[in-house]
Amino acid sequence: MMSNISLSLDEIFILAKNVFFKNGCDEETSNIMADLVMKAERDGSLSHGLFRVPAYVSGLKSGKINGKGNPDIKIISASVVKANGNNCLAPVVLNKSIPELIKLAKENGVAILSITNSHHMAAMWPETEIIAEQGLVAIACTSYKPAVAPAGSIKPLFGTNPISFAWPRKNKPSVVFDMATASMAMGEVQVAKREGHKVPLGTGLTKEGKDTTDPAEIADGGVLLPFGGYKGSGIAMMVELLAGALVGDNFSYETAEKDNNDGGPPSGGEFILAISPDKLSDTDWDTHSSKFFDKMKSMGDVRLPGERRHKNRLDKGPRHINEDLVNKIKSLS
Repeated sequence: MMSNISLSLDEIFILAKNVFFKNGCDEETSNIMADLVMKAERDGSLSHGLFRVPAYVSGLKSGKINGKGNPDIKIISASVVKANGNNCLAPVVLNKSIPELIKLAKENGVAILSITNSHHMAAMWPETEIIAEQGLVAIACTSYKPAVAPAGSIKPLFGTNPISFAWPRKNKPSVVFDMATASMAMGEVQVAKREGHKVPLGTGLTKEGKDTTDPAEIADGGVLLPFGGYKGSGIAMMVELLAGALVGDNFSYETAEKDNNDGGPPSGGEFILAISPDKLSDTDWDTHSSKFFDKMKSMGDVRLPGERRHKNRLDKGPRHINEDLVNKIKSLS
């Protein structure tokens, strides 16, 4: 039976900041990463909170990740921002490049942020949500190392290839979804393995290509499946192209060939699109979309994407964290 320990949000932040700082991050990077980890725990995104810290540390210890670097950010045109991450952690690159993206999108109606050579292992809702909070629609995607088999295969080619979409709302929380194009994010499979839970049939296959509900058989040598069969497979392929060839970075299989397999997030690219509804729509887009959301909510037990996160966010109390994980993180600092 696994036990939990209660930590306040401040204690989660301090725990995370300390381990990042002790493992080669400067003060600014440590603060950015600790804030990200704390917010993931606060919002109930457990597979992207403290759970990820040991993997980040592995990448820092091996020297793959630059914990003290800064990205190079260039404005290429009126609607294109390019950020070379210089092997920084992606949240640091995002922290410095998203303000430029927002500025261009507000001025010109649409803007694209191309990120290369950065290490992304976090949830993707933080970047799209902050864009939506500025009154912009946002779409973001990134690839990873192969973990998902294309429809019709039993061998991995795609990353879990998440997509996040955010819709702004005036005087209300943005509507945000963040989903893997895999049937389940690998982090969630790993959490299920740690906690002894089964996963739904269709999540993935064993290394022999057999259906399984055992997360260990998927995480240890098996393969995830795309959601929705051929449909999810097509969207995963789209993410590979947008976050790979389009921005000038690797496909997932190329990332795997170059990675040192230290367990930390590999280097890769990210594609982010920001659109101004104020520039694009000739109607009161906020009132119009609010009627649509009200219609959705009236149709039964329907929850808008992001509602659970925002509800969790209102709870400022302590969070119950796996004790073994807390001890492991403390040992790393």
